[in-house]
Amino acid sequence: MTLTVTELDASTWHLFAELVERNNGVFGGCWCIGFHPEAPEKGLDHRSAKRERVECGRAHAALVLDDAGVAQGWCQWGDPEELSNIKHGRVYRKEPPPVPDWRITCFYVDTRHRGRGVARAALGGALDQIARAGGGLVEAIPEVTAGRTAHGRFLYSATLELFEDFGFTRRRQVGKHAWIVDTTIPPAQENAP
Repeated sequence: MTLTVTELDASTWHLFAELVERNNGVFGGCWCIGFHPEAPEKGLDHRSAKRERVECGRAHAALVLDDAGVAQGWCQWGDPEELSNIKHGRVYRKEPPPVPDWRITCFYVDTRHRGRGVARAALGGALDQIARAGGGLVEAIPEVTAGRTAHGRFLYSATLELFEDFGFTRRRQVGKHAWIVDTTIPPAQENAP
C-alpha cells in the first residue's frame, strides 16, 4: 500500500468525514474535537464543530491517504490555543514545560489498516506541515509501549517510540506510561528568512 499525506482543509473534509463515519464517529463520536477548547460544551455537535473549525482554518491535521485516495488515518496538530485541552492536564500544569509553538495531540488509524505505517506517515506529514507553517518547538504526550501490551484504542496519542524515531526527546513523565516529549522543527526552506 502506497501512502500519501495531505492537509486537512475544506477541500479534503469529505475524505476525513468518510473515515470518521466509517469508524463510527471515532472514539465514541469524538470527531477529533476532544483537544479543542469547546469540547466540554454540553450538547456540542462534534461533527459540526469540527467541520466549522476545518473550514475556517482553525483545525490542522496530516491526513493519510492510501493508493486509492481513501483516508486511512490522521495526525492532529495545532498551536496551544487551538489545542488547549491536553492529556494529563492536571499533572502537566503542576510543572509546565516551556510553552510550545505547536502540539501534536491525536492520531487515528482505521482499524483495518493498523500496523501498516499509517501513524508513521501521519507524524512525518504533520512535521512537514509544521515546518511549512514556520516550524518551532513541538510538544506531544505519547505512551510508552516498550515492554508492555497496549491496546490500540488507548494509543490515540501514538507511541513514545514513534516520536523518538522522529527525534523527539523525553522531558517529563506525566502518567503511568505517558511522557511529555518535544523537538524543534526548523522552518521549511520556503519560509526560512
